[in-house]
Amino acid sequence: MFNRRSFGKIVGASAVGAPFALRTTGSTEAVSGADAPHTSFAPLRQIKAGELNVGYAEAGPAHGPAVVLLHGWPYDIHSYVDVAPLLAAEGYRVVVPYLRGYGTTRFRSPRTFRDGQQSVFALDLLALMDALGIERAILAGYDWGSRTADIVAALWPKRCKALVSVTGYLITNREKNKQPQPPKVEWAWWYQYYFATRRGALGLENPEYRRQLARLVWRFNSPTWRFDDATFARTAAAFRNPDYVRIVIHNYRWRLGLAAGDPRYDGLERRLAKGPVIDVPTVTLDGGRDPFTPAGGGASYRDKFSGPYAHRTLKGIGHNVPQEAPEAFADAVVEADGLRRR
Repeated sequence: MFNRRSFGKIVGASAVGAPFALRTTGSTEAVSGADAPHTSFAPLRQIKAGELNVGYAEAGPAHGPAVVLLHGWPYDIHSYVDVAPLLAAEGYRVVVPYLRGYGTTRFRSPRTFRDGQQSVFALDLLALMDALGIERAILAGYDWGSRTADIVAALWPKRCKALVSVTGYLITNREKNKQPQPPKVEWAWWYQYYFATRRGALGLENPEYRRQLARLVWRFNSPTWRFDDATFARTAAAFRNPDYVRIVIHNYRWRLGLAAGDPRYDGLERRLAKGPVIDVPTVTLDGGRDPFTPAGGGASYRDKFSGPYAHRTLKGIGHNVPQEAPEAFADAVVEADGLRRR
């Protein structure tokens, strides 16, 4: 469907199903014409949805099959600036929202607890779908976005037609999170422990340190991605949201059991702690150079997906899969949709 020229360069030996291709958004390499990366969306929209007034981009026909693309940290909707037009050209209605605490998304009340626990992002997504009149959608994401999509697919499968999840199954069990991992793995999570301290919170509150930290994480997470200053600046603008620091700090502290969540969602969190199996059609992706990709070519989480399934590992690609390999990501969305119809 999409440009296949780089298929052999990025699909690993564990790849199954349709091939992928690569365009490196933000690369310092010269590109031109149809291969030139996009730099922006059409004017963003705002809609009241649950506790939030959500800022989002939309592309494609209004009555096409819906796809919701979900970003992670420290990233934003521009991870999908090349994916969205590819899917729109195939007839999909593509919605790319800013998560709570990012970009133009705002809390509707100053009294609302700035909660960053995993379940609230899923509830935000369901509220957004309701507000947009979307009963069911293909959900696709990476990082925080994968976790959010996984949760909706697991607990509300009737709202999820199909799933694309980078790094597979990311639903958090806080009790298991208390157990140490090998030091090399723990080292990759250094910022999680930084955020657990007052010093880390103050560092994130500093606007310049906030940018420096995000750029450092980008380089570590994606060692082969040669993004330019303009690409980073477009995303870094999203970190000026007034609730960004509170959401990020609470999210990472909550995961480690260092901050309490909202008691209203205790029941949901107990269900998620049991590791519910996902039975919707799913394509999982791993970046071959992503430091958080588990060993085993998806084997470590394969038993968490009981429906139609495909997995692939992308050679030379890091953590931010949709922005580093937009055609690969778009192909995965289309394939997941096809799995649903088999």
